[in-house]
Amino acid sequence: MKYNFACKKVPLNDSIKEYAQKKLAKLDKYFREEDTSAFVTFSVEKEHLCSVEITIRGAGPLLRAQTEAPDGDMRGAVDAAVGYIERQILKNKTRLAKRLRSEGFPPTVPDDEFEVAEEKEFQIVRTKRFSVKPMSPEEAILQMNLLDHSFFVFRNSDDDSLSIVYQRKKGGYGLIVTDEEE
Repeated sequence: MKYNFACKKVPLNDSIKEYAQKKLAKLDKYFREEDTSAFVTFSVEKEHLCSVEITIRGAGPLLRAQTEAPDGDMRGAVDAAVGYIERQILKNKTRLAKRLRSEGFPPTVPDDEFEVAEEKEFQIVRTKRFSVKPMSPEEAILQMNLLDHSFFVFRNSDDDSLSIVYQRKKGGYGLIVTDEEE
């Protein structure tokens, strides 16, 4: 696995980066590809709240975790993020193994470190149908707020793409724009 580190609003010494690399190396057993990359972003938010975001890109699905730890405990945030990713892998190991086949995960994923109940199937408990109306992203945000939802699907009147606006955890809004595959 290749490692890339970024720091936002905080200078970090090499010992934290080495610690993160050591912890992430434990996840190597789940990947066969040498093309797998881990992007780790360290930041400090308001009032000494340490934040670590880990994104792992490889041949298979994108894995991501973002955790926070109080009082400058960057190592604790790293531990929590790596643990979260490993639990997600173990929880979905059968589905991931079928989807990735021989590309990403070994046929038998070791699960001796964690006892995680694997989800047998995804249960859809409700289906909604609605018409997707053309509107601007600003109109979609207004509609989302009026409905008190955390996201809203709409057809972007600027480029006729299917788009989604959503509320971000740290404030503000996000916009997802789809591309049609040819």
